[in-house]
Amino acid sequence: MAMSAEHKAALARGRAESRAIKGYLNALAARKPGRPVTKESLQKRLENVNEKLDQSGDPLERVDLLQSRLDLEKAISEVASGDDLDALKKGFVKHAKKYSERKGVSYTAWRQAGVPAAVLREAGIKETRRR
Repeated sequence: MAMSAEHKAALARGRAESRAIKGYLNALAARKPGRPVTKESLQKRLENVNEKLDQSGDPLERVDLLQSRLDLEKAISEVASGDDLDALKKGFVKHAKKYSERKGVSYTAWRQAGVPAAVLREAGIKETRRR
């Protein structure tokens, strides 16, 4: 039996909702607590490592510095190509209420998953009160 156009559209909407919500949750999970890491701060650290490499004569220190340089270069490329949290948040806000209603996901579950209360308010997901 063939699917109706409405059924196909509903499946497409569900996939779009899931992608937007999953992307935002993954971005939240990837963030580390504390000061945000910026491309500029990583570049500054990389410059310091390169200066130390130029001055180092100790082979073990050079190996450590070379590894630090590789780690920083990788982090810089990840920040440069990483997902924009604001864009991901917009996608979450757009889809979260319908997704929550359809899947029965509560405000509390979203909060426990790390979604800020302000984002949930923006999405129209109201805090659930216990009686």
